[in-house]
Amino acid sequence: MAKLEARGVEVEYYNTRTGKRLTALKDVNLDIDQGEFISIVGTSGCGKTTFLNAVDGLLPLKRGRIRLDGKEIKRPGPDRAVVFQQPSLLPWRSVYDNIMYGLELQGKRRDPRAQQTVADLIKLVGLSGFEKSFPSELSGGMQQRCNLARALAVDPEVLLLDEPFAALDAQTREFMQAELLRIWERTHKTALFITHQIDEAVYLADRVLVFTSRPGTVRRSVTIDLPRPRSLHVKRDPKFLVYLDEIWALIEEEGRKAGALVGSSEPEPVGAAASSSARPELNMPFGGTGI
Repeated sequence: MAKLEARGVEVEYYNTRTGKRLTALKDVNLDIDQGEFISIVGTSGCGKTTFLNAVDGLLPLKRGRIRLDGKEIKRPGPDRAVVFQQPSLLPWRSVYDNIMYGLELQGKRRDPRAQQTVADLIKLVGLSGFEKSFPSELSGGMQQRCNLARALAVDPEVLLLDEPFAALDAQTREFMQAELLRIWERTHKTALFITHQIDEAVYLADRVLVFTSRPGTVRRSVTIDLPRPRSLHVKRDPKFLVYLDEIWALIEEEGRKAGALVGSSEPEPVGAAASSSARPELNMPFGGTGI
């Protein structure tokens, strides 16, 4: 049985001002196994974050179902934790107290096991020595490490990450990708990661799910056959570039369907990025690209 499964998922938004309805997701079907790291990419507005919010139980489904460990998701619960794009740390709380927050809400602040969990996570995410620091005293990358530790503290079954590195500068983002993989390899949490950056999706994931343009559904599941553990240097591997080219070609096609891209209707051959300069965004030092 899959750890997380979605069957026939449809989500619709209703605009009370205009009276119009917008179908964000339609007939989404997928399975995620225990301990699998899944990235979701697609054109802007294709429903990636909508799907993440549905998994978290924040949005009602018009049709279909989402199950975690065989139980249907109908509301938020402690078996799921979200790492947001912005750290969203409480500014009046220290690093220690921010990480403790979820456990405190569960009435465990004085529990020695909870205190040890927080101490272990501070060490795991590389914040030793900053336990008493406040968010304003941390760099953006350090704030996101604290954000990630806070999510891990409640020991969720599934970790939901909504573009957690989007607000970081390019160099810090690269380093945080490597840090996230290091932490994930220690915890092996089932992870669902939303991003617009294709190289980030490929570098992190066991599989990359490419969503269609709105209404979003799974266009293709791309298995990333690259050995773990992965260093940032894998982004220079020709096989890595082939994955980038394959996924970009799918997104490019969906972008044209949605009217987001204009130009030639013929996508470049798969693997072109590895052998030509036709896609300069794929020839950056680490193959960085965003949609």
